[in-house]
Amino acid sequence: MSSDTVYDIIFAGGGAAACVTAGRLAAADPSLKILIIEAGPHIRDVPDHVQPALYFRNLARAADTFSLHLSQPSQSLGGRGVVVPSGRCLGGGSGINFIMYTRAAASDYDDWEAKYKNPGWGSKDLIPLLKKAETYEPGGPTHGSNGPIHVSFRPDRINVGEQFLEVASKYDKERTSAKDSNDFETCNVYAPWAQYVHPVTGRRSDTAHHYIYNQIDGNPNLVVLTRKKVVKVLFEGNQAVGVEYIDDIQGRSKQTVTPSIAKASRLVVVSAGAFGSPAILERSGIGNPEILKKYDILQIVDLPGVGENYMDHNRLFLPYFVSDDADTLDTIFREGQSAIQSLVDEWTKTGKGLLTHNSIDAGIKMRPNAEDLRVIGPEFEQRWNEYFANTPDKPVMWIGALGAYAGTNPDAPRRKMVTMGYYSEYPVSVGHAHITSATDLYSQLNFHAGFLDNPVDLGILRWAYKKSREYIRRMKMYRGEYSEEHPQFSKGSKAGTGPAEGPVDINAPDIVYSAEDDKIIDDFTRRNVETTWHSIGTCAMKPREKMGVVDPRLNVYGTKGLKVADCSITPSNVGANTYNTALAIGEKAAMIIAEDLEIKGV
Repeated sequence: MSSDTVYDIIFAGGGAAACVTAGRLAAADPSLKILIIEAGPHIRDVPDHVQPALYFRNLARAADTFSLHLSQPSQSLGGRGVVVPSGRCLGGGSGINFIMYTRAAASDYDDWEAKYKNPGWGSKDLIPLLKKAETYEPGGPTHGSNGPIHVSFRPDRINVGEQFLEVASKYDKERTSAKDSNDFETCNVYAPWAQYVHPVTGRRSDTAHHYIYNQIDGNPNLVVLTRKKVVKVLFEGNQAVGVEYIDDIQGRSKQTVTPSIAKASRLVVVSAGAFGSPAILERSGIGNPEILKKYDILQIVDLPGVGENYMDHNRLFLPYFVSDDADTLDTIFREGQSAIQSLVDEWTKTGKGLLTHNSIDAGIKMRPNAEDLRVIGPEFEQRWNEYFANTPDKPVMWIGALGAYAGTNPDAPRRKMVTMGYYSEYPVSVGHAHITSATDLYSQLNFHAGFLDNPVDLGILRWAYKKSREYIRRMKMYRGEYSEEHPQFSKGSKAGTGPAEGPVDINAPDIVYSAEDDKIIDDFTRRNVETTWHSIGTCAMKPREKMGVVDPRLNVYGTKGLKVADCSITPSNVGANTYNTALAIGEKAAMIIAEDLEIKGV
């Protein structure tokens, strides 16, 4: 079945970056016929999405707005696979994420430009676009003041973050504190953490609401189809002329689905994320010839980089018991709707209260000092010298306190907890994501996450476990570890875990770990390290001969009228949560497309 309407631009995927790009183009030229095809549902004014604190409950129950990707078993992870969720709704990850406002280091984007030969993608080009995208309520020279995405510090901060910062200021004699560690340069300081939340309404600030829903009612040429899954891009020769798509059948019994066709007269933009975008390209005949041949797909372009270069950050959550006076979100994270109704009522009336929080009010983008480097171990020395030593804006690890139990065990004690979270900012290990069928869009991908394949990545996580534990055991609210979800140290070890009556003195010596303890931590890490939901890189913006998929204009090599615009284009990792980078990619893609199609006013 073919649509009678021919669109100027079709977006195959409606994630965070796609909404930014499509929204900017539609606002600049409302006569453009733009189609966004998204596999998931709308989220317009849906409480589960606009009420910030509900993000974790949605994640824990694997809501309809997530796609779940299971990696192959890996010896690096003790023979297990990992499940990596990705956004599956209009707005993608921006509608379901942790709402953490975390910006990359300026040198990350400079690497994209200099190391990977992408003119126009350096920090001098992207920082103005990120300022354009945001309204940062405290203000500041590196921040925006009139953009659609609102960023704020919660005025009713929870005391978990306050105690974390208080302890850090007294315990860590070397590092300092700052009001803003997201100015693209500041690193290795303790700071309060902002959130993508409107300061007055208390609503989540996502790209679907602020780039698409805010104009779609008044623009009949901006069309969004949800619950539709793109099969492939259609070509005439090497010219992209449209897409084939089907009704989404996720969660329903498999059935014969008649595909539909949408035609594009000017451009097709693939924007289905780090998993969806390479899969669409491969089903379209663009990719490694061996993969295409295996599934009887007619080759359009020999492009072996498609689906390679998969990157994420490596994350662990460690739970601790805290006192009853701790401000935690445990009830919101773990209980049903009736238990939080009073918080919902407060949020509805005032835009305030715990429902406006993500539980993370403080943290640090941390770089190791000389003693830390000794603790991490010699395997990290070369990586430090080559990648970090001369780029002081690059953190090695993010560490912070979450005011809630953030585990997945339904039998965990129903008492107040704080989770110390940490993730490695630039893992060395990479993976891949490839199709396993040309026609079954719901078959599990051939997905290898790559976590800990390179042992360099293990030592920094061991260090982060030790470091994060020292902060919380000095916090006034500390009442010991929830041992079942910590390394199981041998009896008599000085590193033993368990309930406690209260904190240790601020000047107490650090825990001393033996070589056996270190091995136990490493084994625990292999069994428990998980995704940080920051999947990127599988359609990398690199030179074609370097396994690149798109050029600096986002054109897919060997094609015409086909671009990729989402976080799959990132050639190398960023030391931050990836939503902010998705905004940069979306804004930059809008500028590039406007220049290509001679659209003014973007």
